Amino acid sequence: MTPSFSPDSLPSPPSVNVVPFADSHQHLLAELARIDLLVRMRVLQLRQVNTHADDEFRGLYVSEEEVDALLTTPAGTPPWALAEKQPSPSPQIAPLRQVLARLTAQIATRTEASLQAGVELRLERVASLFSLSSRERDALLVCMAPEVDLKYERLYAYLQNDVTRKRPSVDLVLNLLCPTFEDKLLARQMFAADASLRRFHILHLTPDPPAAQVSLLARVLQVDQRIADYLLGSDHLGGALLPFTQLVTPRARLADLILADEIRDRLGHLLDWYRAQERTQRGLVLYFQGPAGMGQRAAAEALCGELGIPLLAVDLTLAASNELPISTTVHLASREAMLQGAALYCAGFEDEGARRALARTLISRPGLTILTSEHAWDMKDALGRVPFIRVEFPIPSYPLRERLWQTHLADAPTTATAADLRALASKFRFGEEQIRDAVAIARGMARWRDPEGGQITTEDLYAAARARSNQTLARLARKIHPKYTWADIVLPPDQITQLREICACVKHKPIVYGEWGFARKLSLGTGLNVLFAGPSGTGKTMAAEIIAGELGLDLYKIDLSSVVSKYIGETEKNLSRIFAEAETSNAVLFFDEADALFGKRSEVRDSHDRYANIEISYLLQRMEEYDGIAILATNLRSNLDDAFARRMHFTVEFPFPEEEYRRRIWEITFPPEAPRAADIDYDFLARQFKVSGGHIRNVIVSAAFLAAEDGRVIGMEHLIRATRREYQKMGKLLVESEFGPYFELVRGTLE
Repeated sequence: MTPSFSPDSLPSPPSVNVVPFADSHQHLLAELARIDLLVRMRVLQLRQVNTHADDEFRGLYVSEEEVDALLTTPAGTPPWALAEKQPSPSPQIAPLRQVLARLTAQIATRTEASLQAGVELRLERVASLFSLSSRERDALLVCMAPEVDLKYERLYAYLQNDVTRKRPSVDLVLNLLCPTFEDKLLARQMFAADASLRRFHILHLTPDPPAAQVSLLARVLQVDQRIADYLLGSDHLGGALLPFTQLVTPRARLADLILADEIRDRLGHLLDWYRAQERTQRGLVLYFQGPAGMGQRAAAEALCGELGIPLLAVDLTLAASNELPISTTVHLASREAMLQGAALYCAGFEDEGARRALARTLISRPGLTILTSEHAWDMKDALGRVPFIRVEFPIPSYPLRERLWQTHLADAPTTATAADLRALASKFRFGEEQIRDAVAIARGMARWRDPEGGQITTEDLYAAARARSNQTLARLARKIHPKYTWADIVLPPDQITQLREICACVKHKPIVYGEWGFARKLSLGTGLNVLFAGPSGTGKTMAAEIIAGELGLDLYKIDLSSVVSKYIGETEKNLSRIFAEAETSNAVLFFDEADALFGKRSEVRDSHDRYANIEISYLLQRMEEYDGIAILATNLRSNLDDAFARRMHFTVEFPFPEEEYRRRIWEITFPPEAPRAADIDYDFLARQFKVSGGHIRNVIVSAAFLAAEDGRVIGMEHLIRATRREYQKMGKLLVESEFGPYFELVRGTLE
């Protein structure tokens, strides 16, 4: 059955006194009442035209009478328009038109009074934010009606002569809102792809059924769920944005930021200028460029705190894995920021598609937008007249890093001293976010030990800082967990002193480069380039582990023989990736097998010789720019030319151990727990077997397994048999003069 209406249900005439709407809901219901009147009029008109139709089956078939009516109806004329040509129009239509006119005037008057009284009217705000015309606004209301009352689904099905079409089509909306065919033709433009309703994703236009190829008029309209929720009073983020978007109410101010004074002062001046320009509703784009975690987010929140607005933070890296196209994601994020009255903060837009989508969105976006990236972005004319200002966020200086550690540990129970925090600030080139995260990790470690209030130790802070460092370097190099100490290495006194001097250089960098101003005298980085030269097995890797362990830093070993490529340009790409990751890993880089790349630079005989020299120069350049410790290990010091050696801060020679040092290596390599026989002749082992420390360690481990197999303590017999196996690996002959009285133990293997 068709719906019926009673005149008693019509709105009453407006009162003389103008009463503002109590809230946005009351205003929305009043506007929907106006749309309801339009629907009533169309239903009455359609009912008058379809007096002979079988209402029981209406919309399920096309009758002969309907076909005849369609053939005689001018193009573009809705069915109910024929009621105007009836000999006796419905007596209910004229009163409805009068009530509609009165209600429209009443709503307009009350709306104006509400806005003057400061009442938030969300429908008016949406219309203002997205520049909706009055007809676009009404189209939104027509689509919004089923979100408030499901009766409109049945009414729209009746008006569209199809029980399955419960949502309004473009044709229905145009017929409801446009009095003439000419108006209807003009109004079609509000459903164009670049018109406000679709550009801001306020209404969605879909075929019905979804897979069909249908005309624009037959397409179904549905209000976007986030817009519907907003009009009904919800401020929750839309479901599509929720996984990678966060709405923040800032509490910090610019004065609270631990930033370089120059950056903070310029941001303050910029804020004053923006406040003066705010009345024009012009957009402003700030581009915070610098490594991730250097305080960009904190600065963005502080700016919003000064302006008294929230911040909508969007991670476009996470959004890239979303099913929505990146351009749609950017538009939805911008729209959400406008609805929330928030500044838009976008990070992770390295993808070119994301950059193009941002440019298209920002060119017409009012308000403050803050973008952050590690890389430069030349907007050129992409933003038109929208101001675009780049702000550099470098790695904080040592004094700022020290203050950041102190600030984030201010309310934490810790045993770390001021000297410990200075050391952390020196060794880990962290920004504000990284230090904050490291302290949070350290808190967790302390609670794991003592849930009731364990104190954060210096070891916790170092472990947390290493954990917070970028771990992606592990994909390009092998991470080594330092286990050796100074007591484990046997070298001449001068070499030990050099290794300690290397550690001292790192510990005192803040004083020399910062307080004493030497950093201003250096054109490149303030890192350390170290060369370890000596035969294999003389302790180069052990020394690198000791340095990393002493400084509390991660150690990554890179085999240069695997980095060097026969393809021109590939070696440089591999090295570039390693150093790019190392910059954020705060690690000691240990380049082993440097002879694969570094040799005596010869005269250029062909293109490969020329490119080999380019590769060497490139690595030296990246080492000089690196602010950490880069150690190169080579077996042949003589193969390196003077120009290369001159660019090293330290060159440590690892000599083949003499008898005195070999004896110490034999003694200290045994763990205290290892059971040893009293007859081990260390003097004989050191004197007779002229091998490096690496070979000695191999012999002792092999001897331990032999002793375990025999069920006895480690004795000379096991050591001699293990030495024989090590000689076999080395390709050395078993000579009686070397094994002396123990030669009988190996004689059987020679016969």
